[in-house]
Amino acid sequence: MDTDEIEATIEAAIEDADATVMMPRVHNDEAEDAHYGAIVVSPAFEGKSLVDQHKLVYDALGDRMTTDIHAMEIKTYTPEEYEAVEE
Repeated sequence: MDTDEIEATIEAAIEDADATVMMPRVHNDEAEDAHYGAIVVSPAFEGKSLVDQHKLVYDALGDRMTTDIHAMEIKTYTPEEYEAVEE
């Protein structure tokens, strides 16, 4: 699974989400080391705990977390939180 597919999967499952996915570690084909990082911005995170926000992302990825993705480092923000981080 490539980063574009992961972004599209997250964005399709979470309302008004904007996902940016990257591979923060060097991929090792021999070890099948599919580690990814994701920044996901969505108003759907408003009022939810960090655990619940991350659960939404994991739920969006579903079985891919056990088949195609070895690990996912997730950062989630509401649009307002992300704006503050960007300044």
